[in-house]
Amino acid sequence: MGESAQRSEQKFTYQDYLTWSANERWELINGQAYNMTPAPSRRHQEISGQLHTLFNNYLRGKTCRIYAAPFDVRLTQMQESFEQTSTVVQPDLVVVCDKSKLDQQGCKGSPDLVVEITSPSTFQRDLKEKFYLYESVGVFEYWIVYPEENTICVFRLTPEGKYSRPDVYTEQDSIVVGIFGDLIIELSEAFA
Repeated sequence: MGESAQRSEQKFTYQDYLTWSANERWELINGQAYNMTPAPSRRHQEISGQLHTLFNNYLRGKTCRIYAAPFDVRLTQMQESFEQTSTVVQPDLVVVCDKSKLDQQGCKGSPDLVVEITSPSTFQRDLKEKFYLYESVGVFEYWIVYPEENTICVFRLTPEGKYSRPDVYTEQDSIVVGIFGDLIIELSEAFA
């Protein structure tokens, strides 16, 4: 699978995705392939690691789990078979509370919380395509992290199935994680 697939009109499935080189990271959104290389920046990885640690410490002994990329999240449409799934994403972090959604390949269905840490190559996809994707499949909370600005926008699903206006947090703020209520993330730690 080469770089040209990113610009191709060809539609791909999870079955195709499984045949691609393990040395490259790819995502599929509605059958369109996106190459996730180059690797994220060091700052991106530091923030991802800090958030993972903060969530993981809270989740010890609980049923919910947190996973870091690369971790496949398969979002199958109603008419699609497992192999024909046309959307496979690798969010930077995902929290999954329903163990029946987990298998050896990752997550099949909507996680409860998704964190995407922007980079120049993923910025527009995180803000637009993934925003609408996660909203449409019912991800309860979607966090978009802006590492250069030390800012996080948090979108929460309303009872109508749409994301609310974002709550915007900076490194001096704390976030009460909506899916838990008693987990408070100090952003000074996340951005340290």
